[in-house]
Amino acid sequence: MAQRDDSTRHKAPSSPRVAWPVMYQRWSQITFLHWRYPVEAVRALVPESLTVETFDGTAWVGLTPFRMDDVRTPGLPVLPWLSSFPETNCRTYVRDERGRPGIWFLSLDAGRLAAAVGGRAGYWLPYFWSDMSVRTEGDRRRYRCRRRWPGPDGVRCDVDVRMGPALAEDEQDELAHFLTARYRLFSVVAGRPAAAEVEHPDWPLRHARLTGLDQNVLQAAGLPAPDGDPVLHASPGVPVRVGMWSW
Repeated sequence: MAQRDDSTRHKAPSSPRVAWPVMYQRWSQITFLHWRYPVEAVRALVPESLTVETFDGTAWVGLTPFRMDDVRTPGLPVLPWLSSFPETNCRTYVRDERGRPGIWFLSLDAGRLAAAVGGRAGYWLPYFWSDMSVRTEGDRRRYRCRRRWPGPDGVRCDVDVRMGPALAEDEQDELAHFLTARYRLFSVVAGRPAAAEVEHPDWPLRHARLTGLDQNVLQAAGLPAPDGDPVLHASPGVPVRVGMWSW
């Protein structure tokens, strides 16, 4: 499938209204780290039903360590232990055959076994169970991840960042929107392409400076090691409503 070059203009999308959520969540203390990749390197990891979306002529791959908080299904309360855990996602950006933009996950590491099993069984997503932590001390964030199941051994993602000020209005540019304003995820469910919409407010984005990085999650997903420093954004988080799969 020919790749679409979306490098000329990106309008900030607006969040959809998810009238019938199947999951409530809060994505907290998140940091976005993004690298450019050749389209052909990403194309090999994305289903044929999806097109790799580009900005400035290249694909982008992100690592997003954060805390998943207040996780619950409609009608059920938040459970203190089960409803909060760290997560680190490896993701890229795609469009489906209808031209709708969204996220394709290359991997998702979760700090709860139940979350990893549920994500694989309920959302057909490549979840892994990992030893993880997220610590905040003043303006510093420290993320740690060691993959446990289903392997392979030795996959890790350690990130240290220092928070900066909020992005000014003129700093919330097209690239920032392209990398962070994503309201749809794609998967393949029982052999069929599927999409789920995600509703949340605009990210309150902040500057961030990388002070430490030791990761091979990108390589474990089938990509070459990233080249150069990542583009960083950070946020205290947003509440989220996740919709059901549609075909």
